[in-house]
Amino acid sequence: MSTQIHPTAVIDPKAQLGEGVVIGPYSVVGPNVSLGDRVELKSHVVVDGRTQIGAETIIYPFASIGHAPQDLKYHGEESELIIGHKNTIREHCTMNPGTESGAMKTVVGNNGLFMMSTHVAHDCVVGDNVIMANNATLGGHVNVGNHVLIGGLAAVHQFVRIGSFAVIGGMSGVESDVIPYGRVKGERAFLAGLNIVGLERNGFDKDQIRLLQRAFNELFGEEGTMDQRIDMVANDFSQADAVMQIISFARNKGRFPLCAPQKKIA
Repeated sequence: MSTQIHPTAVIDPKAQLGEGVVIGPYSVVGPNVSLGDRVELKSHVVVDGRTQIGAETIIYPFASIGHAPQDLKYHGEESELIIGHKNTIREHCTMNPGTESGAMKTVVGNNGLFMMSTHVAHDCVVGDNVIMANNATLGGHVNVGNHVLIGGLAAVHQFVRIGSFAVIGGMSGVESDVIPYGRVKGERAFLAGLNIVGLERNGFDKDQIRLLQRAFNELFGEEGTMDQRIDMVANDFSQADAVMQIISFARNKGRFPLCAPQKKIA
């Protein structure tokens, strides 16, 4: 398949285009952009900055990819935006490069779906097979694991971590770290349990899910402190890889505490 560029598109001669790239009407590609094989820009797409886009990614009209971060501390440093392969980036989506206050790069994995008007801010790291529904947003420096689903209109606070296989309910404000396999919801998000549906869809069997549920109940029980419960779960479930992923996440503390279940009212 040969490269196809619509005559109304504006492509800087320094841009690197892979084989079979398709660039639709009125799209603009800057000088430091690299488009992998068979990348498709539908129309009215603008890609700028030091941006790499992996093979077979499709970007829909009016997406703005690689422009300067929306961060007042940014002052033109030569940071990057790196997007993996086979992503679908829908209308009005924005993704920004990193800053020197972070890792100087924003990284998006493979096989993601970023629906209309989603936003990936500076210095985020987003894993593989992530879905962000319409108008979901990530603040700067957010870290998202693999197979995460973020519901429509959800907003994730800067520096928050979201573990793999977690699900974020629509319209949730996420201000705390979400454990792997967790399910959070609410205006100010709380941990509502495990992402059972997501686990089943991703091939976890009933025994694995029951084991995770037991570990979850112990981790967020009322006995001892959180650090003590982490040690208890690590000891009780040391042979369970999925549980130990939660323990590793909990021990690798970030800026925020773990998102926890709502306290019961007596």
